[in-house]
Amino acid sequence: MTRPDLPGVQLGNQTPAGGTPAGAPSEGPASEGPASEGPASEGPASEGAAPAGLRAVALGGGHGLYATLSALRLLTERVTAVVTVADDGGSSGRLRGELGVLPPGDLRMALAALADHSPSGELWGELFQHRFGGSGALAGHAVGNLLLAGLIEVLGDPVAALDEACRLLGVRGRVLPMSAEPLVIEAEVVGLGRDPETVSRIRGQVAVASTPGKVNRVWVQPSRPKACQEAVSAVRDAELVLLGPGSWFTSVLPHLMVPELRQALLDTPARRVVVLNLAPQPGETAGFSPERHLDVLCQHAPELRIDAVLADIGAVPVPERLQRSAATLGARAVLAPIGEPDGSPRHNPAALAEALRSVLAQADQEWHSGTRAAPSREESTRWR
Repeated sequence: MTRPDLPGVQLGNQTPAGGTPAGAPSEGPASEGPASEGPASEGPASEGAAPAGLRAVALGGGHGLYATLSALRLLTERVTAVVTVADDGGSSGRLRGELGVLPPGDLRMALAALADHSPSGELWGELFQHRFGGSGALAGHAVGNLLLAGLIEVLGDPVAALDEACRLLGVRGRVLPMSAEPLVIEAEVVGLGRDPETVSRIRGQVAVASTPGKVNRVWVQPSRPKACQEAVSAVRDAELVLLGPGSWFTSVLPHLMVPELRQALLDTPARRVVVLNLAPQPGETAGFSPERHLDVLCQHAPELRIDAVLADIGAVPVPERLQRSAATLGARAVLAPIGEPDGSPRHNPAALAEALRSVLAQADQEWHSGTRAAPSREESTRWR
């Protein structure tokens, strides 16, 4: 429904975040992928339910991507994760520095999010996430990071390595890097010196994510990285593309800095949905309002058009401001209770899935009624 006093601000399903939304199974099927066989579990279809064959792509990294993948697997069997590859901290940074491989941490988390719910899949998923303790050479390393690094070295191809890991965990979808080469994030920041207007440049994902200054803009090195072709194809062929939530400058925006991937996001006929964070993150987005996140997105990709901006109803103090910012991207704002019921700044997968279901149903109604034209590949230039 639309809130009468806030024209254009869509209110999503009001099912409490802690409950199981209508039509959403308690455990979602694993997504269709390179290895697992056997029928996917079936549940009763609800009104407006997304089709099981919906081709969905989620772009991001870390905990934000984990949340969207956990939600998408409740809606469809065909999920592809496109993952940032710029991490330079912790276990990922050590492996990247020592072996020259893609930083595996964000890739590992995406695999764990899509691991099969069978006993074997859950065991492997838990093992992938397990970190060694102690104080020796393995301290702090996640098992999945080491396994991915080994697979990449043995197979010589990160995509083949990830497909093999998908088979091991029973993933039916795919996990892909946004680029086949490790990237470096750089940022323009103010407020680091005595003069608050002095512009500084900082380098590295950890430095950008933890900066006490205000980030104005980010870019990656190399400046025109080569995209993972499988990721480009997945975005172009998708019916639903999700951007966010997650670390805005270091996990979300970098996807727009890979030229071929950026162009695919502009050209895709998919419904494009931005999922906002539940709270600003200390460091890179400290003090950001929900609409400020959209303003930054528009600043970095002014030609990008979005169909919907999904935000938690309790995280938007002034909905009409969010709607105005969403409109600059061609989108409508949709507010729904998508956070965990305990108030922690984490998305509830079942609630997020139900909100996405509502967004898709509303888009279908608009397209069928003629109030919003469904984009085609031939008409994709109108998005630019």
